[in-house]
Amino acid sequence: MTGRTIRSRFLIGVATSLLMALPALGQPAPTNGHDLSRERDAAEKTLRQSFTNLQFEDFGPAPVTGPLYQAFAGGRVLYFAPDSGHLLFATVYDRNGLNLTALEQDEHARKGLAAIDPAKALAIGPANAPTVIEFTDPDCPYCRALDRFWATKAAEGKPVRRLVYFVSGIHPEAAAKAEHILCSPDPGLAFKAIYEGASPAKLTTCAAGKAKLIADTDIVRRVGVSGTPTLIVNGRIISGFQQAELEAFLNQAPDKPATAGP
Repeated sequence: MTGRTIRSRFLIGVATSLLMALPALGQPAPTNGHDLSRERDAAEKTLRQSFTNLQFEDFGPAPVTGPLYQAFAGGRVLYFAPDSGHLLFATVYDRNGLNLTALEQDEHARKGLAAIDPAKALAIGPANAPTVIEFTDPDCPYCRALDRFWATKAAEGKPVRRLVYFVSGIHPEAAAKAEHILCSPDPGLAFKAIYEGASPAKLTTCAAGKAKLIADTDIVRRVGVSGTPTLIVNGRIISGFQQAELEAFLNQAPDKPATAGP
């Protein structure tokens, strides 16, 4: 699954605040139309009083019924309603405007960092630069676009230290190309060439490269990465090539390195 696919699926539900539906979840169905109308009016009144900064044009019952559970996929929080069979890609806010979904995702990312040993990453970039953890695929077009972005930022005097782990299960030739990079005399140079579209007549193989890919696959599974590129920046997961978020990260502390963890 590409970064674009994850973002597209996620954005399907972003505009829907699950909090709007929560008062009705897990409650028995009203016994008559009068009760239903009265419950609807009370819920709408609560909504408008709780979120005064928003203008609501319409209000009505949601298709989601029964209890609501949360799960993680690719570092993202998903919500599942087993009674109605709905899977929601959405963002939950409390009445103070706090993004509860983002808080859960950040906490999940911090737990995932325990599975990552920076010493075992393919390190690209100056050691004293701000650090990002990057899950990538040599055949992912958005990963290549991200690589060009990093090169542009480096030319502007804003380099980063990339701790790279390869995701090999999405594109059929990804593992072979990643192994070629890892087995090359200069992995950083080989990385740049492959991500710029080079197609070597023969891809290099070696035992160390195979072992690194196996280790990367285990880390990918433990962190819960399912799409590329996926970044961990200051303890936060960024799914896909989110240029605005990366620009903000680079602008936070341009004169000193930032850490990849919390």
